[in-house]
Amino acid sequence: MASQAELAERPAAAGTGAPQGIELRHLRYFVALADAGSFTHAAERIFIAQPTLSQQIRRLEEIVGTPLLERRREGLRLTAAGSVLLDASRNVLSLVDREVSRTRQAGGVGRARLRVVMPPSLPESVAVAAAAELRSAVATAEVDVVWLETTLDAEFSLIVTRRADAGLGWLTVAPDALPAPLDAMVLGEFAPEVWIPSSHIAARRGAISLEELADLDVIHGPRRAQPVTYDAWTKVLREVDPRFQFTDPPFRRSLQMTLSCAATGDRPTAVLTGPATPVRAATPFQRPGSADNSGMVRVSLTSRPLTASAALVWSGDLPRALQQVLFEAADAVAAPASAQPAELAC
Repeated sequence: MASQAELAERPAAAGTGAPQGIELRHLRYFVALADAGSFTHAAERIFIAQPTLSQQIRRLEEIVGTPLLERRREGLRLTAAGSVLLDASRNVLSLVDREVSRTRQAGGVGRARLRVVMPPSLPESVAVAAAAELRSAVATAEVDVVWLETTLDAEFSLIVTRRADAGLGWLTVAPDALPAPLDAMVLGEFAPEVWIPSSHIAARRGAISLEELADLDVIHGPRRAQPVTYDAWTKVLREVDPRFQFTDPPFRRSLQMTLSCAATGDRPTAVLTGPATPVRAATPFQRPGSADNSGMVRVSLTSRPLTASAALVWSGDLPRALQQVLFEAADAVAAPASAQPAELAC
C-alpha cells in the first residue's frame, strides 16, 4: 500500500475538487499579468523578476491542466479557461483580503479599508465635497481609506473586478439600471462650459442651440481624459449631424491656450469643456457674456442637451457597515446641491 506521504504527493483525481498545489501567489501573479497585459509590465508592478513570473505562470497552467494565455505578436490574450480563472481569482483574492482584514480587526491589530477611486477630471466642487465627507465618515466609523487617482470607465470595471471598492464617476444610466453588484447615488448634475467666437450670432443672445454648435468645429477632449461623457456627448451631437466629430485640443496646458487656438482657426470654432457647471433647478436667463482676450465668449446651451450625472458608485458586495459609510457620505454631498435655489440673472 502507498504511504500517506506518497498519496499526498499524487495529483488530485479529476472532479475531486481544487487542483493540488495552487497557491494564492499564483492567483495574484495571474491577475497582475492580466491587468498589465505583458510579462514585463506585470513583473515591474509586483516587483519580481520577469523569469520568475513566467515560471510561476507556467506552473499555474500545469496545475490547472490547460493553457491560460495565448502569446501573440500584438500581446497576451486570455484563453476561455483563462477568463474563467481570472474572474475566480479576483473573487478569491478579494474574499481573502476582506476576511484577513476582519481577522485583524477582531484581534485589535487592524481596521476595515475602503479603496476609493478619485478621477482627476472631476469638477472640484464635487470632488472636494465628496473627499471631505468621505474622510469624515471613515474617521467616525474607524475605517481606513485608500485613494486611487485614475479614471473610471462607463462600466465601472475597476469596482466590478474588485480592484477598487468605490469611486466617483459619471453615470450613463439611472442608478437602479446599473448591473449587479453595483450601487450608486447621484451627487449632482453638471453641464459643460461653451465658448464661441464673439462674432457668432449666438454670442449676442448669450445662448447657442445644439444645431448651431454641431455646425461649428468643436474642440473637446482628449477622449481618454473623460471617455464616458465624451462618448455620450458625441452620440447626442451625431443625432443632429451624423458626421460630427470633436477636435482634440492641440494644447492641453490650459483653457486659455485652447481658446486662443480656437480663435485663430480656419473655420468658426467652439470650445466645449467637460462637465463643469452645476445644473440648477431652473434654467436661468443668460446674460450675453463679454469676450475674453482671444475674442471668445462664453454662452449657454439652449435647453441643456449636454449634461452629466456625477455619482458615488460602490460594490454591493461590501460589508453592510462600509456601504453605510459610503451612503452617508454621498447623501451629505447630494443634499446641499439639491437644496440650492435657482439663480436668476437680471
